[in-house]
Amino acid sequence: MVAQLELDEAEIDRVFHALATSTRRDILRRTIEQEQSVSTLAADYDMSFAAVQKHVAVLEAANLIIKRAEGRERLVRANPEMIARARALLTQYEDMWRSRIARLDDLLAAEATNLEGA
Repeated sequence: MVAQLELDEAEIDRVFHALATSTRRDILRRTIEQEQSVSTLAADYDMSFAAVQKHVAVLEAANLIIKRAEGRERLVRANPEMIARARALLTQYEDMWRSRIARLDDLLAAEATNLEGA
């Protein structure tokens, strides 16, 4: 099965919103390294457990993490598929800007050549 790489506008908004906060980026980084319980994640932040749960919920809504129950604990791990999709989007933006810069460089080089020849 081929995974869909394109993100729709709502998914893009959720991903960028989720990544807009340093705490959420740190939670994502930590869950890329290994699956962790929400309580383990919360222990490392100077905020309430409920606040960390809200951050996790935002990441989960963006599909950047996957949360599962194991007994009384809620375990969280990064979702590599969505991270790859977000990365593909950023690569598209990078390619677009590199193309625009290359065209600008070409235009400036042509203008400089015209000025030298005049």
